[in-house]
Amino acid sequence: MQAPERLAEAPRGLIVPVAGVQRSELRDNYEQARGGARHEAIDIMAPRGTPVIATDDGFVRKLFTSIPGGLTIYEFDPDQRFCYYYAHLDRYADGLHEGQFLHRGDVLGYVGTTGNAPKNTPHLHFTIFRAGPDKKWWKGTAINPYPLLARQG
Repeated sequence: MQAPERLAEAPRGLIVPVAGVQRSELRDNYEQARGGARHEAIDIMAPRGTPVIATDDGFVRKLFTSIPGGLTIYEFDPDQRFCYYYAHLDRYADGLHEGQFLHRGDVLGYVGTTGNAPKNTPHLHFTIFRAGPDKKWWKGTAINPYPLLARQG
């Protein structure tokens, strides 16, 4: 669980970034060990092809393919204080591009198993990073999204 002072500095008004998934369905696996390191994300289970939606207003900072995350999206909030990381996507939404402004709820892509995700376990790997002063998409301090998503509404 995040310390209260960390939650007070976190983004507000986030929506669950997978269409049709209710807050009550979320599970906190942020602290679980994965490959010898802390997971630092939550996995949101959903059928392959379920729309992944923007959790907040912001802009696409980077579309990136990596070995662990597969097809990924890095979204910065409008003030560039927070970066939302969406991973293991099956594909991006048609026309999605770097620099694109997003509104909360816009479709970004679709749940999948790219990267190191088990092929029979489609899910969205989702985390939030507090951006550093240099505003690098690959660098920041991880924040557990579970309490932020579960407490809304």
